[in-house]
Amino acid sequence: MFSHIMVPLDGSHLAEAALPAAIELASKFNSKISLVWVIQPPHLIMTAANGSVYAQLLTEMRHQSEQDAHNYLRAHQGSLRQQGFAVNAQVTEGENIADALLQVASSQEIDTIVMSTHGRGGLSRWVFGSVADKVLRYAEVPVLLIRAKEETNDWEHRQLEATV
Repeated sequence: MFSHIMVPLDGSHLAEAALPAAIELASKFNSKISLVWVIQPPHLIMTAANGSVYAQLLTEMRHQSEQDAHNYLRAHQGSLRQQGFAVNAQVTEGENIADALLQVASSQEIDTIVMSTHGRGGLSRWVFGSVADKVLRYAEVPVLLIRAKEETNDWEHRQLEATV
Protein backbone atom coordinates (compact mmCIF):
# COMPACT_ATOMS: atom_id res chain seq x y z
CA MET A 1 0.00 0.00 0.00
CA PHE A 2 1.07 3.60 -0.69
CA SER A 3 3.50 2.58 -3.43
CA HIS A 4 1.53 4.34 -6.21
CA ILE A 5 -0.63 7.31 -5.27
CA MET A 6 -3.11 8.95 -7.63
CA VAL A 7 -3.99 12.62 -7.14
CA PRO A 8 -6.89 13.89 -9.26
CA LEU A 9 -6.50 17.56 -10.19
CA ASP A 10 -8.71 19.96 -12.13
CA GLY A 11 -6.76 23.21 -12.09
CA SER A 12 -8.43 24.54 -8.96
CA HIS A 13 -6.90 25.44 -5.62
CA LEU A 14 -9.52 23.22 -4.04
CA ALA A 15 -8.23 20.15 -5.87
CA GLU A 16 -4.63 21.12 -5.08
CA ALA A 17 -5.47 20.86 -1.37
CA ALA A 18 -4.82 17.11 -1.74
CA LEU A 19 -1.20 17.60 -2.81
CA PRO A 20 0.37 18.17 0.64
CA ALA A 21 -1.14 14.92 1.98
CA ALA A 22 -0.05 13.01 -1.12
CA ILE A 23 3.46 14.45 -0.82
CA GLU A 24 3.60 13.49 2.85
CA LEU A 25 2.62 9.90 2.07
CA ALA A 26 5.00 9.70 -0.89
CA SER A 27 7.84 10.97 1.30
CA LYS A 28 7.25 8.39 4.00
CA PHE A 29 6.67 5.41 1.71
CA ASN A 30 8.86 6.33 -1.29
CA SER A 31 5.73 6.30 -3.45
CA LYS A 32 5.25 7.09 -7.10
CA ILE A 33 2.70 9.87 -7.70
CA SER A 34 0.30 10.00 -10.65
CA LEU A 35 -1.38 13.33 -11.31
CA VAL A 36 -4.60 12.87 -13.27
CA TRP A 37 -6.90 15.41 -14.90
CA VAL A 38 -10.17 14.30 -16.48
CA ILE A 39 -11.45 16.62 -19.16
CA GLN A 40 -15.07 16.39 -20.14
CA PRO A 41 -15.96 16.59 -23.81
CA PRO A 42 -17.54 19.94 -24.71
CA HIS A 43 -21.21 19.88 -25.62
CA LEU A 44 -22.92 22.15 -28.10
CA ILE A 45 -26.18 21.70 -29.93
CA MET A 46 -25.54 21.26 -33.63
CA THR A 47 -27.86 22.27 -36.39
CA ALA A 48 -27.85 20.59 -39.77
CA ALA A 49 -26.99 23.83 -41.55
CA ASN A 50 -23.95 24.68 -39.43
CA GLY A 51 -22.88 21.24 -38.24
CA SER A 52 -19.37 21.45 -39.65
CA VAL A 53 -18.75 24.82 -37.99
CA TYR A 54 -19.85 23.44 -34.62
CA ALA A 55 -17.83 20.26 -35.12
CA GLN A 56 -14.73 22.37 -35.76
CA LEU A 57 -15.49 24.50 -32.69
CA LEU A 58 -15.91 21.39 -30.55
CA THR A 59 -12.61 20.02 -31.80
CA GLU A 60 -10.83 23.29 -31.04
CA MET A 61 -12.40 23.53 -27.57
CA ARG A 62 -11.39 19.96 -26.75
CA HIS A 63 -7.85 20.54 -28.01
CA GLN A 64 -7.50 23.74 -25.95
CA SER A 65 -8.83 22.03 -22.81
CA GLU A 66 -6.41 19.17 -23.30
CA GLN A 67 -3.45 21.52 -23.85
CA ASP A 68 -4.34 23.56 -20.75
CA ALA A 69 -4.59 20.38 -18.66
CA HIS A 70 -1.25 19.05 -19.97
CA ASN A 71 0.51 22.36 -19.26
CA TYR A 72 -0.92 22.53 -15.75
CA LEU A 73 0.03 18.95 -14.92
CA ARG A 74 3.53 19.32 -16.41
CA ALA A 75 4.15 22.30 -14.13
CA HIS A 76 3.17 20.30 -11.04
CA GLN A 77 5.05 17.27 -12.31
CA GLY A 78 8.23 19.31 -12.75
CA SER A 79 7.94 20.84 -9.31
CA LEU A 80 7.43 17.43 -7.67
CA ARG A 81 10.30 15.89 -9.62
CA GLN A 82 12.59 18.69 -8.42
CA GLN A 83 11.63 17.64 -4.90
CA GLY A 84 12.79 14.10 -5.70
CA PHE A 85 9.49 12.34 -6.39
CA ALA A 86 8.77 9.90 -9.18
CA VAL A 87 5.80 11.52 -10.89
CA ASN A 88 3.78 10.91 -14.00
CA ALA A 89 0.95 13.01 -15.33
CA GLN A 90 -2.03 11.92 -17.36
CA VAL A 91 -4.89 13.71 -19.04
CA THR A 92 -7.87 11.54 -19.84
CA GLU A 93 -11.34 12.27 -21.14
CA GLY A 94 -14.66 11.13 -19.81
CA GLU A 95 -18.28 12.16 -19.52
CA ASN A 96 -18.30 11.05 -15.90
CA ILE A 97 -15.23 12.24 -14.00
CA ALA A 98 -15.50 9.70 -11.17
CA ASP A 99 -15.82 6.79 -13.60
CA ALA A 100 -12.80 8.02 -15.56
CA LEU A 101 -10.75 8.32 -12.36
CA LEU A 102 -11.75 4.82 -11.27
CA GLN A 103 -10.73 3.49 -14.69
CA VAL A 104 -7.31 5.17 -14.45
CA ALA A 105 -6.83 3.82 -10.93
CA SER A 106 -7.58 0.32 -12.14
CA SER A 107 -5.49 0.44 -15.31
CA GLN A 108 -2.45 2.12 -13.72
CA GLU A 109 -2.27 -0.19 -10.68
CA ILE A 110 -2.88 2.69 -8.29
CA ASP A 111 -3.00 1.47 -4.70
CA THR A 112 -4.08 4.72 -3.00
CA ILE A 113 -6.12 7.73 -4.11
CA VAL A 114 -5.64 11.09 -2.40
CA MET A 115 -8.15 13.73 -3.43
CA SER A 116 -9.92 16.75 -2.09
CA THR A 117 -13.60 17.33 -1.70
CA HIS A 118 -15.01 20.53 -3.08
CA GLY A 119 -17.33 20.83 -0.11
CA ARG A 120 -20.61 21.04 -1.98
CA GLY A 121 -23.71 20.35 0.01
CA GLY A 122 -27.46 20.46 -0.32
CA LEU A 123 -28.95 21.25 -3.73
CA SER A 124 -25.55 21.91 -5.34
CA ARG A 125 -24.35 18.42 -4.44
CA TRP A 126 -27.60 16.91 -5.69
CA VAL A 127 -27.36 18.74 -9.03
CA PHE A 128 -23.63 18.30 -9.64
CA GLY A 129 -23.08 15.06 -7.76
CA SER A 130 -19.97 14.34 -5.83
CA VAL A 131 -16.95 12.99 -7.65
CA ALA A 132 -15.22 12.34 -4.34
CA ASP A 133 -18.25 10.50 -2.98
CA LYS A 134 -18.47 8.20 -6.00
CA VAL A 135 -14.73 7.52 -6.00
CA LEU A 136 -14.88 6.75 -2.27
CA ARG A 137 -17.80 4.35 -2.73
CA TYR A 138 -16.53 2.45 -5.76
CA ALA A 139 -12.73 2.52 -5.57
CA GLU A 140 -11.11 -0.82 -4.94
CA VAL A 141 -8.22 0.88 -3.14
CA PRO A 142 -8.02 3.13 -0.08
CA VAL A 143 -9.13 6.73 -0.64
CA LEU A 144 -7.92 9.62 1.48
CA LEU A 145 -10.27 12.60 1.22
CA ILE A 146 -9.01 16.05 2.11
CA ARG A 147 -11.62 18.68 2.96
CA ALA A 148 -10.72 21.69 0.85
CA LYS A 149 -11.70 25.09 2.10
CA GLU A 150 -12.46 27.91 -0.28
CA GLU A 151 -10.39 30.96 0.38
CA THR A 152 -11.82 34.39 -0.09
CA ASN A 153 -10.63 35.93 -3.31
CA ASP A 154 -8.52 39.08 -3.30
CA TRP A 155 -11.47 41.33 -4.13
CA GLU A 156 -13.55 40.00 -1.24
CA HIS A 157 -10.55 40.32 1.08
CA ARG A 158 -9.94 43.94 0.03
CA GLN A 159 -13.63 44.75 0.51
CA LEU A 160 -13.54 43.23 4.00
CA GLU A 161 -10.42 45.26 4.89
CA ALA A 162 -12.02 48.43 3.54
CA THR A 163 -15.01 48.05 5.87
CA VAL A 164 -12.89 47.47 8.97
